Amino acid sequence: MIDESQLSLSHCSVLLNDVVKWLNPLTGRQFLDCTFGGGGHTEALLQANEKIFVYAIDRDPSAKQRAQVFSLSHSNFRFYQINFSEVGCLHLPPLDGILMDLGVSSFQLDDENRGFSFRHHTMLDMRMDNTRGVTAADFLYKASEYDLTIAIRDYGEEEYWKKIVHVILENRKGLDMKYADSFAKIVSNCIPKKRGQKIHPATKTFQGIRIFINDEIGSLEAALPILFDKLTIGGRLVVISFHSLEDRIVKKFFNRMAGKAIDRFDSQSQQDRVSYANILTKKPITADESEINSNPRSRSAKLRILEKTHHTLD
Repeated sequence: MIDESQLSLSHCSVLLNDVVKWLNPLTGRQFLDCTFGGGGHTEALLQANEKIFVYAIDRDPSAKQRAQVFSLSHSNFRFYQINFSEVGCLHLPPLDGILMDLGVSSFQLDDENRGFSFRHHTMLDMRMDNTRGVTAADFLYKASEYDLTIAIRDYGEEEYWKKIVHVILENRKGLDMKYADSFAKIVSNCIPKKRGQKIHPATKTFQGIRIFINDEIGSLEAALPILFDKLTIGGRLVVISFHSLEDRIVKKFFNRMAGKAIDRFDSQSQQDRVSYANILTKKPITADESEINSNPRSRSAKLRILEKTHHTLD
């Protein structure tokens, strides 16, 4: 989980060396960066070998602007502004490696106009694509009690969700919830003060609302099988997650593709399972102390790698 108050403005790409190592950009290979952001991972791949080709996608319009500048100095690069759940509509060649760096980027958090951060007195937006969809402010004023509960209890995993949902419903006649910093104060006042607390009290609530309005869980679940299908035999799917919900989805998908029980409740017999891949990370790769000190965002990052061995059955 990212504590945005500790984010630097350097926009360091998380687990950069590990990503390049495991994607293994050999000459002639083709890759897809599903979350271009500021282009850090794409840049590292192209620097590692200029004789590869990298496709990149991102739903954020500001990422498209950065990609347009990036493409001026990289002829072996192409960008598409879409959600990675829509990648099936692209006519891409078989890919040797695919990267997903999930969650909100430091670019989005640092842009005061995007309303992701509770550090700024700005309209509460939080949309990954700020040209469409419902803003976080509109969600707070119009969402049902059920949807608020799903967002804050299930996606935010907030212990004090009942009180927060109640306060949101009671404050709809006021204006405080339209602004990020004001809403953060409302949430903070619902949560008992804990000695030594390391993250801002509103972090989980903000995270849950962001995940809900951007359908991040649904997009991830839809994208994983499509992306796996686009890999060559021997191709690798590399996923960095920051939230337990995301990591759980990735882990279950990897287990299913590797012919393993998806979790401890899976009672399917082993003889009925089919393996299409090998999991290359028995445990997720995490950042070392040096990277965490230089880039606090990496503290909660978990990197998992799946290598395709067979094509799935249609």
